[in-house]
Amino acid sequence: MSEPASFATESIDRLVVNTIKTLTIDAVEKAKSGHCGLPMGCADFSFVLWTKFLDINPANPKWHARDRFVLSAGHGSMLIYSWLHLAGFESVTLDKIKNFRQAHSGTPGHPESHETLGVEVTTGPLGQGTGNSVGLAIASKYYAATFNTPDFTLVDNKVYAIVSDGDLQEGISHEAASLAGHLGLDNLVWFYDDNEVSIEGKTSLSYSDNVPARFQGYNWHVIDLPDGHDHKAIETALTEAKSIKGKPTIIIGRTVIGQGSPKLQGQPKAHSDAFGPAEVAATKKNLGWPEDADFLIPARVTEFFAEKRKEWAAKEAAWNATFAEYSAKYPEKAALWDKFLKLEIPADLARKLPTFPAGKAAATRNSGGDVLKAVFAEVPFLIGGSADLAPSTKTWIKEYGSFLKGEYAGRNLHFGIREHAMGTVVAGIGYYGGLIGFGSTFFVFTDYMRPPIRLGALSSIPGIYVFTHDSIFVGEDGPTHEPVEHLATLRAIPNVMVIRPSDANESAYAWVAALNHKTGPTVLALTRQNIPTFDRTKVAGAENLLKGGYVLWDSKPGTTPELILIGTGSEVHLALGAAEKLAEEGKAVRVVALPSWDIYEAQTAEYKESVLPAAVTKRVAVEAGITFGWERYTGFAGKTVTMSTFGMSAPYEKVAEEFGFTVDNVLATAKSLL
Repeated sequence: MSEPASFATESIDRLVVNTIKTLTIDAVEKAKSGHCGLPMGCADFSFVLWTKFLDINPANPKWHARDRFVLSAGHGSMLIYSWLHLAGFESVTLDKIKNFRQAHSGTPGHPESHETLGVEVTTGPLGQGTGNSVGLAIASKYYAATFNTPDFTLVDNKVYAIVSDGDLQEGISHEAASLAGHLGLDNLVWFYDDNEVSIEGKTSLSYSDNVPARFQGYNWHVIDLPDGHDHKAIETALTEAKSIKGKPTIIIGRTVIGQGSPKLQGQPKAHSDAFGPAEVAATKKNLGWPEDADFLIPARVTEFFAEKRKEWAAKEAAWNATFAEYSAKYPEKAALWDKFLKLEIPADLARKLPTFPAGKAAATRNSGGDVLKAVFAEVPFLIGGSADLAPSTKTWIKEYGSFLKGEYAGRNLHFGIREHAMGTVVAGIGYYGGLIGFGSTFFVFTDYMRPPIRLGALSSIPGIYVFTHDSIFVGEDGPTHEPVEHLATLRAIPNVMVIRPSDANESAYAWVAALNHKTGPTVLALTRQNIPTFDRTKVAGAENLLKGGYVLWDSKPGTTPELILIGTGSEVHLALGAAEKLAEEGKAVRVVALPSWDIYEAQTAEYKESVLPAAVTKRVAVEAGITFGWERYTGFAGKTVTMSTFGMSAPYEKVAEEFGFTVDNVLATAKSLL
């Protein structure tokens, strides 16, 4: 159809903004679901940001020196899909927008980084993007401190996020904002879409925070924007934000949700769901758009972005020229840059890690800390820390310094007592690319961290979660601090690799496995208490951890066992102790160490049969966690020595006795099958 004559004289700003609004209402109407309100309310701010401030190159979405844009309020996904399409990202065609929220469309209901190239962060659960943006900003600061030189600035990118009322009500945003302000992350800018509307109604029903005072208290620079639709005011605010040193910035923009809809703008009904044909037509008429034109992109808008793509490409070309000069002068740094981007783990890493002598008991948190120190020396793109528990989790590596305000070369992060933020920051570091982040705390506190672990798994991004104090053997701290269901809940998340090593030498290979798992999070579950270090000349080698599960010991090698005892972590030595006593009675018994169900299940059927022969149905699983899930390996004929209640407060030796985690009880359980 021919375009209205008014399109020829309309400002390009208004044409682009109205294109975003109409693409949004058309896509949501066609899908019969979605959220029109935020994309329409934030179209003005995002226009100024994307066309005048954001350094990207749609022709190379993974250009590493680009700015990052995070739509924390991921329900407004049509905003980012519209921008990706208009900007020229091949990942979002007009046909994909027309199939918004449909199967395999590349335009899912909430943005998914693994589904749509150009989406930096998977968002939707409110608040997650706030923490991810802090992780992105930390990663950028670390890159700048590592690679910039007095004569070359390779990294100076910004992280921009759109956050909503809902994001700021979620507790994670408080943790993340506090950490960002403390660290002085002046490369981070949030635009707060202050439209005073949420699903139930006006936000005044439940929300009356003094947001400027809150963020001033967090050491942020605060910019008040009374009209979040005024392009000149938006540009002034973004210019100011870009100039601020030593503080992150929040721009508090007063906007109208669903702006442009005659009946629904400013109303809770604008938040979600299709407008309906009548209101879609009325909105288009109100915007000066043809009422019968669906998914219309004016020719002038297409031409405008064709020119913008040249500008964006030129920015990367200029950066590439700078990098070429940098490479000539600093070839070692340039080689390191390449190593970072490839996440290049040394092929011989295992040989460079410490080994631990047999017979010396050690907590795997302690041996894991020794391993981590060696890993830091070999893997320079690994950074991380703890939620104020480094002395207990053994994750402080003093030789590499702290990441502090103005001192961003340190590799030890101090998250403070902010477990949820820590999880999202670790994910944000993974989203940035060219880095692997890790965070550590007590295993029981995974309850505060499950959302970012889950989203990291969905997004197939690396991140390592070091959880110590992994069982009821925490002891005197009692059941509030003794995890029982946590192994099961984390194993239940698709694409999370859970590893529970059974001795010090397995903990070294656990780190090797974690660093090589680059398509999802890894959980390392480590003990507080000392456990035996196996004599590997008498049992299978610790390198077998890389298979997830293996035959640790057979009483009668080469024969089919009568009974199989299966254990993980600190309970493997109990299984071995019981097996040795059965062997003294002439029984054919096998001990299987199963440190990672996830790795084991990825092995061939033939290998798994060699470890756990289907014909052997007499099996006992031993693990200081709940029984749930063990049916996979014990079958209906097997038994478990596991937990069915919470723990208790007592010295861990007494706890073990109370709940049956002793060689004698494992032996009795095994004999009940024989």
